Amino acid sequence: MRQIQDQGIAELLLQLRFTPEKKRREQLEAAERLYEVVKDDKEYPFEFVYFRVTGFLPKTARQQHVIQGGQLREDLRIFIARLSSQLAEPVDRQREQVYTIQELAAELGVSVKTLHRWRKRGLLARKYIFEDGVKRFGFVRSAVEKFVEGNPELAARAKRFCRLSAAERRRIVRRAAALAAKPHASRRQIISKIAAELGRSHETVRKTLVNYEKAHPARRIFSRPAGVTEPAEAAEIYRLYKQGTTVKELMARFGRSKSSIYRFINIRRTRALLLRKIEFVASEEFLRPDAEESILKKKLAETKTGDEGLLEPLGPAGRSLPDYLRIIKEAPVLNRERERELFRRYNYLKYRASVIRAGIKGICAASSVLGQIEGYLSEAEEIKRVLIEANLRLVVSIARRHAVSGVSLPDLISEGNIALMRAVEKFDYSRGFRFATFASWTIAKEFARKLPAEAARRDWEAAASLARLQQDLKEEDVADLAAIERAHQSLAQVISDELEPREQYIILNRFGPIGQPVKKKTKTLKEIGDELGLSKERVRQLELVALQKLRQSLSPKEFEMLTG
Repeated sequence: MRQIQDQGIAELLLQLRFTPEKKRREQLEAAERLYEVVKDDKEYPFEFVYFRVTGFLPKTARQQHVIQGGQLREDLRIFIARLSSQLAEPVDRQREQVYTIQELAAELGVSVKTLHRWRKRGLLARKYIFEDGVKRFGFVRSAVEKFVEGNPELAARAKRFCRLSAAERRRIVRRAAALAAKPHASRRQIISKIAAELGRSHETVRKTLVNYEKAHPARRIFSRPAGVTEPAEAAEIYRLYKQGTTVKELMARFGRSKSSIYRFINIRRTRALLLRKIEFVASEEFLRPDAEESILKKKLAETKTGDEGLLEPLGPAGRSLPDYLRIIKEAPVLNRERERELFRRYNYLKYRASVIRAGIKGICAASSVLGQIEGYLSEAEEIKRVLIEANLRLVVSIARRHAVSGVSLPDLISEGNIALMRAVEKFDYSRGFRFATFASWTIAKEFARKLPAEAARRDWEAAASLARLQQDLKEEDVADLAAIERAHQSLAQVISDELEPREQYIILNRFGPIGQPVKKKTKTLKEIGDELGLSKERVRQLELVALQKLRQSLSPKEFEMLTG
């Protein structure tokens, strides 16, 4: 027998053993009234429970605690059963009819198990002494009527689950066989139709047919076993759905209900999302209450290059180098503010997808949840594409500097693009740096790792590729060579006019001669310091002063031309 969980209520039951019988009957009725008003989702102080049952407050402060409503209802149910057992009276002394549990099941047309479930839902029972002298649970007519009036749908639904007669089972089987012989009738449609005709529940009819097919495997009603779908068939349903086949077409092709088709699809979608690796750079602002509104309130602007194959391999298997260089000239250019906005949104979308995915329980999530996660990840992928395409010029620029060693330029660009993708995943926008700084370091580190193994591979077309690269990347238009030359002359003139001789020497040796198609090897701060008789730190300070002067005098394009 189940025990009372709350220690205070258990002690109260013990205390009542010494209370006069008349007073205990009053307290039993008070406990029943309290049971009817307790809500599962609320909390109740023990002193409130004690007062409602006994009429006075508890004396010991130790018993001052709170009880969850669901636990209180269960404890009160046991409390009432135990107390009524102490006060049990013969049924013939009662002023109204008292049913045994079997009699009530027959009266309402439900099972005994259903009545046990109803007791937990609020159907009150007491112990009575029946004619055979045995104490049993009994239900007074007024309590039963009150419960049925308060739960009409529950009573009506349970009545449809009552036991079928042998004749009714035979009728269901014959009717199902007749309907299954007709074309284009699914199992679910047949069961629903029989349930409506006989006034039975869908589950009662379904269970009857399942039991019949298990007992008579040679006389199956349906060609397909109930609820059985081979993994290969489920995979095919999902594949066709992804290719654009409608759910109605899948229902007709596989003989499945709409709910079954959606279940197969959602199981596959859930599995794919649970296996998918979602990484993001966390930020404290993601935890703010208004994070979603402030970060996602702006829609992602359309930023396309007009070509979806920018990242395909270069060389014989992919795009040619000249074509690739022409295309990346059209890639978007992002300023600092736009870049930070995109990285912020990119990581927050993946953060939200990860949080929602963590709440998935079981193997099949709801379509709305799956759609929300997939939507976040899809937008994140679009932002990633924009960020990568905006920095493809950077990859080529860094690859150009390493190509002088004779390593294949297309191979370097392909390796650099892969490193760029990793850099997008790892970049922390909240630290205030430009992404180009972090990406340059990541790509250069990848080249340093790859070059020793690749040094033996000489590409004799590197010189021609390098010349085309220099021309395509720095020309706004192929025919505007004169404009580039004028920009170089302007840059050299500004350096000459604005910087002191020592500053000019540092800039020219740190960034190389102006206007050269291939930059010569530059010098380190220490090397320049040794030549000028200055410390490394002093050279660095002079370099910063010189760059600050040039930034104020040069256009952004000229300054970028100088610093690479």
